[in-house]
Amino acid sequence: MMTFKEQYLQGKIPFEAIDDFIEEWNGSDDERRLAVFLGLNSQEEDVWIDESDEALKELLDKQKEMG
Repeated sequence: MMTFKEQYLQGKIPFEAIDDFIEEWNGSDDERRLAVFLGLNSQEEDVWIDESDEALKELLDKQKEMG
């Protein structure tokens, strides 16, 4: 299964779908940390936790633009 990040970068889902992935992780017995489940690297995880959803979206959008 593709991660949130993979699907978002490919334009398959809107950023807001992150909430669905978080809900799925919360309801699962997946032993990975949430950031790993979402496909985020440590820099992306730090931005998300230390700043906001919007900051993470900006970071991912820059990656999207670069292809």
